[in-house]
Amino acid sequence: MQNEAWLRIGSFLTVLVVMMVWEALLPNRVSPVPRSKRWLSNFFLVFCGALVGRLMVPAGLAVVAIYANNIHFGVFNILGLPDWLAIFLSVVMLDCLIYWQHRVFHRVPILWRLHKVHHADPHLDASTGLRFHPIEIALSLLVKALGILILGIPVEAILIFEILLNASAIFNHSNIKLPNWLEWPLRKLIVTQAMHRIHHSQVVKETDSNYGFCLSIWDRLFNSYTKQAKAGDDGLVLGLKEYTDEASNTGISTVLLMPFGDKPSNNNH
Repeated sequence: MQNEAWLRIGSFLTVLVVMMVWEALLPNRVSPVPRSKRWLSNFFLVFCGALVGRLMVPAGLAVVAIYANNIHFGVFNILGLPDWLAIFLSVVMLDCLIYWQHRVFHRVPILWRLHKVHHADPHLDASTGLRFHPIEIALSLLVKALGILILGIPVEAILIFEILLNASAIFNHSNIKLPNWLEWPLRKLIVTQAMHRIHHSQVVKETDSNYGFCLSIWDRLFNSYTKQAKAGDDGLVLGLKEYTDEASNTGISTVLLMPFGDKPSNNNH
């Protein structure tokens, strides 16, 4: 458990630092809000989310997998698949689960109130990939725990998936632009920056598409893929229309209380 924690933290910090340096050297866009103000809000939410996770599941989601294995519960425990196959399928299925969780958070009004904290960021960079309300983090933990229990996910798969999920979120929210010769082939497998920027468009139809976090296949498979924004990547306007002024989308109290405000949603969720 101790080694798992250090491996997760180490991989998280490595990806975060690499992408932030890349953004600093070759930025794709200029933020409409001072970076210091956005980072204060975004990284405060990271701290809150980590605290919630620690309080809810002190030893991590691995304990759920160990429990399922001990009582021989869950699909993969019952099937008795080879370890490598069970781990591979588990990572793929968890990514599919997160895709559907994301999609549901867009469609259910009370859940959208939580998730819009993420979308209200008027700019995208590595920190946006970590900007989630702590209540959403708590609900996501419950969803993942339930998925782990029902599927009988091996402990090793949870570690791999959590590392991939964090790395993907940081990577595809980063303020960079890959060259077309790399971006288009790469998005056939994973979610790229240009593909995910469409999801953060102020155009409702575009926001309600490209839900994937890691693998890009789910959006194609479940008919939620948008190849290109109507205004193109350079003309795409990020954020939510009702949260365009700086006072409404940054600030610690602002982001924490945002789900409980009475502002209308331009996404009609």
